[in-house]
Amino acid sequence: MARYLLKRLVYIVVSLFLIVTITFFLMQAAPGGPFAAEKKLTPAIEAQMNEAYGLDEPLHVQYMNYVVNAFSFDFGPSFKYVGQDVTEIIARSFPYSLILGLEAILIALSIGVLLGVIAAIKHNKFGDYAAMVIAVLGISVPSFIMATILQYIFAIKLGALPVARFDSFWHSILPAVALATTPLAFIARLMRSSMLEVLNSDYIKTAKSKGMSQKVVTYKHGLRNAILPVVSYLGPLVVSILTGSFIIESIFGIPGLGSEFVQSVTNRDYTVIMGTTVFFSVLLLISILLVDLLYGLVDPRIKVTGKGGKS
Repeated sequence: MARYLLKRLVYIVVSLFLIVTITFFLMQAAPGGPFAAEKKLTPAIEAQMNEAYGLDEPLHVQYMNYVVNAFSFDFGPSFKYVGQDVTEIIARSFPYSLILGLEAILIALSIGVLLGVIAAIKHNKFGDYAAMVIAVLGISVPSFIMATILQYIFAIKLGALPVARFDSFWHSILPAVALATTPLAFIARLMRSSMLEVLNSDYIKTAKSKGMSQKVVTYKHGLRNAILPVVSYLGPLVVSILTGSFIIESIFGIPGLGSEFVQSVTNRDYTVIMGTTVFFSVLLLISILLVDLLYGLVDPRIKVTGKGGKS
């Protein structure tokens, strides 16, 4: 177990090094500079700004400094927010994204699994058709369209929920639902197909022949095995939630990390772009590791070993 974790940590460090390197050189290859949009700056003042932020140093020196600082989570100062470091911006905005992301993941998992189980139990019946219609709609409608629809119905027409901002729990409901819609639909379809396969397996038929009730067979024996593909989807689910938050936070005016990233792209705030990219990458890599460990806990047949990883 310890050897497996050490190997995975080495993979994470190597992956982060590649991400930091690619992000740095992509920013360097971008046309213009962080102060190019400032029309009021004279060439002399722009040169002073570049010197103040170390942008006049040779490229290899900038790269080495950035790699060292990135691995210590020191991304430097923001080019647009005077007197603020990138780490301060991340610390200020990430709690909003974390709350929104956790709500969206909870909604996607709970309702998606429920719809999938209902569809499998009511196979080729009304419950199956209704659940799959919801799933198809969830996959077909983009999150930003769903966000607009939810705002129009529940905020503007019904006045039941706030239309934007993030001042209370009620402000988080609409953006969390909009963010969870697509992964919810995918989980429902995944759970349905997995549950149908499990319910038609031999050990389930044997359990039924022994006189066990449908409820016990379904939830005690079937659900635990059927949910394994959903557990393996948790890694891509985190990716979907993180990337989807960029648009959703902007639509709902949430001052989260996704919104800061979008604003930094608009402002050419390169240090914020690179810092948030690395931070999102760390979250993704850690979530994938946790999903692998969780998969081994859910399925006792999978053991984490030092030699072959999972067996």
